[in-house]
Amino acid sequence: MKTAIVTGVSRGLGEALARALLAGGFAVTGIGRTSGAAPNGAHYRFVACDLTDTTDIDAALTPAFRAIADARPEFLCLINNAATAGPVGTIGSLGSEALTSSMAVNLVAPVAVANLFCRVFVGQTRGQTRAQIQRIINVSSGAADSPLPGGGPYSIAKAGLEMLTRQLAAEHDAATFRAITVRPGVIDTDMQTFMRSQTRETLPSIDLFKGFHREHRLVAPETVAAKIVDKLILGDVEQGRTYNYREL
Repeated sequence: MKTAIVTGVSRGLGEALARALLAGGFAVTGIGRTSGAAPNGAHYRFVACDLTDTTDIDAALTPAFRAIADARPEFLCLINNAATAGPVGTIGSLGSEALTSSMAVNLVAPVAVANLFCRVFVGQTRGQTRAQIQRIINVSSGAADSPLPGGGPYSIAKAGLEMLTRQLAAEHDAATFRAITVRPGVIDTDMQTFMRSQTRETLPSIDLFKGFHREHRLVAPETVAAKIVDKLILGDVEQGRTYNYREL
């Protein structure tokens, strides 16, 4: 059976991805502090894990990953989707605790989850892997290479996430393994609402986010999820590549 692991399934793109995958016949393991209301059924499993507590990731997820391995899925995909937009503010105005929490969710956690995924499912020796097909998709943003005044922690973490993809591609070169990045465009989620609600003093780049909304450029999560499933999960992909929404 095809199986997917999705982080950040409580809402937005993560919830939409879980729903689309389940509808497509996948078994889905959702990871997050809470599960969305929509993903359900016999093929859906939720694993509670607070991704801000990165020291607990291995203990929280290993039993679920081992259970997936025991089921020997023919195709397995990890989607590192969980993210937070905050804290917002220019460098120098941020609190250390909020900054650390943001970097934990947006960067340290996906590295830790990918590390565990490779430990359980992918051979640790270069070029060696288990029989089933594995894929890791890191959900990034155009902010990875375009600084957003007031949105530094998010941009910095996404840049690091894209390096994670490149590192995975460099270290695991088996024909059955692929690591890629997707920049899914501007999605109509709570994150966009949060950014539009800031003050100009806190978020000097706020006009960018207000413009997305005013110009009706925000895309429904369900639309983006369907494209990701079709093109990047089920389709052929190039190892280590970053895909943009317009390519989907």
